Amino acid sequence: MRHRTNNRRIVLLAITLVAAPAAGRAQAISQGFELERQGHADQAATLYFGVLRGEPANLPALLGLERVLTPLGRIAELLPLAEHALTVDTTSAVRSVALRTYTALDMRDSAAALVRRWVAARPGELTPWREWAIALEDRQRFEDARNVLLLGRRTLGTPGALAIELAELGQRTGDWQTAAFEWAGAADASPSQLANAVSQLDDAPLDQRDRVIRSLTISAATPTARRIAAELLLGWGQPDRGWDVLAGTLDPATPEAAMALRRFAARASRSSPGVRRVRGLALARLADLLPGPMGAQARADAARALLDAGDREAARAVLLKLAGDPAAPREALALAQLAMVEGLISDGQLDSAAAGLARLDRDALASGDDRERLRHTLVAAWIRQGQLDKGDQILGADSSVEAAALHGWILLYRGNLKEAIAAFRTAGPYAGDRDATTARTAMLALLEQVDLPESPELGAALLQLARGDSSGAVAALRRAADKLPSGRGRPDVLLVAGRIAARLGAGQEGTAQDLFNEVVQKGGSGAAAPAAELELARILLRRNRPADAVAHLEHLILTYPESAVVPEARRELERAKGAIPRS
Repeated sequence: MRHRTNNRRIVLLAITLVAAPAAGRAQAISQGFELERQGHADQAATLYFGVLRGEPANLPALLGLERVLTPLGRIAELLPLAEHALTVDTTSAVRSVALRTYTALDMRDSAAALVRRWVAARPGELTPWREWAIALEDRQRFEDARNVLLLGRRTLGTPGALAIELAELGQRTGDWQTAAFEWAGAADASPSQLANAVSQLDDAPLDQRDRVIRSLTISAATPTARRIAAELLLGWGQPDRGWDVLAGTLDPATPEAAMALRRFAARASRSSPGVRRVRGLALARLADLLPGPMGAQARADAARALLDAGDREAARAVLLKLAGDPAAPREALALAQLAMVEGLISDGQLDSAAAGLARLDRDALASGDDRERLRHTLVAAWIRQGQLDKGDQILGADSSVEAAALHGWILLYRGNLKEAIAAFRTAGPYAGDRDATTARTAMLALLEQVDLPESPELGAALLQLARGDSSGAVAALRRAADKLPSGRGRPDVLLVAGRIAARLGAGQEGTAQDLFNEVVQKGGSGAAAPAAELELARILLRRNRPADAVAHLEHLILTYPESAVVPEARRELERAKGAIPRS
């Protein structure tokens, strides 16, 4: 009863709206919106009908009726009202309502006639074609929508007209190749659309991406299209290909080229070396297009990105420009000098690096911490080259823990074992990174087993290893072990030699096996014997001798139950047993 009363009230209100003032009709529209929100579409429709009887072209009422009659399946009731509205109001909004109504009712001739009148009244406008195409798309008539847009383009006489609409239609129908072509046209016509084009095409499915790139680099092939392709390739994990595509669009140098470089560099924000490298290349090209301090800062950022990516050759070229740039700020010059010295060290040009470091110290261009870090890097490089005196000289009176660690290696390679132990203990676990700490800890354990104040032979053998002569180091370590007094770490030195030989591959496995066998047989009760037996079992497994490996592993586990390598031995034993064929 209450629902029927409400309906009667709404009908009476609709009748009174015919002669109601504008304020009354606005109130009725508001009430109609509220009824829609509550789900009373039929009651809202009654109010909108009442408004239109008094004001045939009231747009909120027309749109309201379109909204509520469509789900009610009564859209045909809107047709006479929309046509009547056209007789008193020919604005685009009213024409759009009528056009959508014709399309919803599949009145194709009426829709076409309305568009012709609309185009004749507003020549050069995109709106008639856009509204017609949208209405068709909403009805899933995608091919008709495409034909409308192409007809609109021909009628307007502008090649890039309606490009965004055609691009979005391509995306909606899965035609990403056409979408890419049209987005390129839209960005060519309006550069502000470039970011939108990249964002839209970035969603292309994996199996469509090659087609998108071909469309942009072959079909469209304008500089704008290729720049879109470059950004997409970068975002899709192909930074080198993206840079190659972009680089082909940078001549001649124009403001658009500078903007493309800036966008590409900003998009290259991931941490992979490949992305950092192309970011550096883009910033280096951008620096050439920017004036004064802006160019210097871009060049400094480029150098850092290239160094982080490991491309020292490209970084050096940028740094040379930066070092000779009078507009470069002091911090940029410091970066350039530091990076140049780092590059010289990496390339093994240590005398030149030492001269560069001296200039840094003299000019105090970089911070003391940066210069100290570089000094330690240079000393480590001298040590690797066997130039122990030069390393010692550069360290001077440095009393830091990093210097203590470096002094320890210099003392070790000179054969001063006792002093090397003291230096390593001074450095403790605080000098260098985890790998450096691990290396010192392992060496300290070896030296404590040797427990001699000096051994020039052992020092020379370990220096040979540090310089990269692993094969020569194996023989030298064996000779050094033979000169050690009984019970002074001989098995431990032979274990180190055997592990180095094993790492050298099949050509040295026989030597490694002999060394491990000797440690197993003569190593006594120390930690070297079980460790050597584990390594021996691994060699036997690699040589497809699982039964022999099992025998050694079982012996190890039973003989040295407290050894730290027993858990590893148990895992290897399971693997070895699994490799034995069952009879």
